[in-house]
Amino acid sequence: MSVRVRRIYEPPEPDDGLRVLVDRLWPRGLAKDAAHVDEWPKGLTPSAELRKWYHAGEGSYEEFRRRYEAELDAPEAAGLLDGLRRSAREGRVTLLTASKTPGESHARVLAELLSG
Repeated sequence: MSVRVRRIYEPPEPDDGLRVLVDRLWPRGLAKDAAHVDEWPKGLTPSAELRKWYHAGEGSYEEFRRRYEAELDAPEAAGLLDGLRRSAREGRVTLLTASKTPGESHARVLAELLSG
């Protein structure tokens, strides 16, 4: 499987493969045609409550990950995750996020779940 995480503000690259926005909200200041997004599965994103909790600095990345993985067990999210796994088996999948720290974000959790 070939999955990677990139910031959506970086220019698209020819080897990105399927470009999937994994943020619930559209990134500020970015035109939709400039983003070159192929899919935007909002059902895979952390809930608003979890996102606010994590961004408020109330918990660790490990606790965020645990709570987010529990949310991904819900039927809609699990189905979307399975679909992305199939896509990753067929070619590269690039998960796009506006997060300033993609290495400690939900995008990293998704990438690891898809690659594992």
